[in-house]
Amino acid sequence: MTDLDLTTLLLMALAGFGAGWIDAVVGGGGLVQLPALLLGFPGATPAQLLATNKIASIFGTTTSSITYWRRVRPDLRTALPMAGVAYVGAVGGALIGLHIPKTAFNPVILVMLVVVGAYTVAKPSLGHETALRFDGHRHTVVAMLTGFVIGVYDGALGPGTGSFLVFALVGLMGYAFLEASAKAKIANFATNLGALTVFVPGGHVMWKIGLVMAVANIAGGYVGARTAVARGSRFVRVVFVVVLVAFIVRIGGSVLGVWS
Repeated sequence: MTDLDLTTLLLMALAGFGAGWIDAVVGGGGLVQLPALLLGFPGATPAQLLATNKIASIFGTTTSSITYWRRVRPDLRTALPMAGVAYVGAVGGALIGLHIPKTAFNPVILVMLVVVGAYTVAKPSLGHETALRFDGHRHTVVAMLTGFVIGVYDGALGPGTGSFLVFALVGLMGYAFLEASAKAKIANFATNLGALTVFVPGGHVMWKIGLVMAVANIAGGYVGARTAVARGSRFVRVVFVVVLVAFIVRIGGSVLGVWS
């Protein structure tokens, strides 16, 4: 893993930038980074791939979280409790993920993406405006339960976590896409941190390539967050649908054996 050629480094950097941009706008950058890491380092273990992906992602989510905070000012009374339990869930998920073959999850992820995409397309007005479905403590409890469940998933596997967070905040809780993206970034930072709490002490991170991708992820996250804020919820919704379709094609092809 120490001798990296320039072509591989450039491809990983490109994947990191693209993943950072997608993550900042709608989430799901791991579905760009993980396949890139798998192609670049076919001999790496699943834990190494997941850990290196998390190192790159946490830098990008930190950047986009700060950008969203400055420009959108999401309500932290929901975001912080959600992030706290998401961290705990991700720690538990990472411990589980060390012992689970990742390929077993592809069919589950595919079904989830299809359901999310179909629901979003079927409701054109979804996510244009905030219309919260829960009040007071119920709102916080639902947010925390959502954060915990998705946190476990992110620690165990990860791809699409940001998209699932955005969809849960929009479809389940009633947020507009832009505000949902802002809150999702804070929770996604916590899930990345939770997974790294397990992966870093275990020595699973490929640091050299991870830091190269992290720099690119920061740039992508910054550009993506500014783009989303400038263009608004309609733009985020369009990108969300396009990204979901791309993910469905990518994972569906893997499940059906169209490509490896």
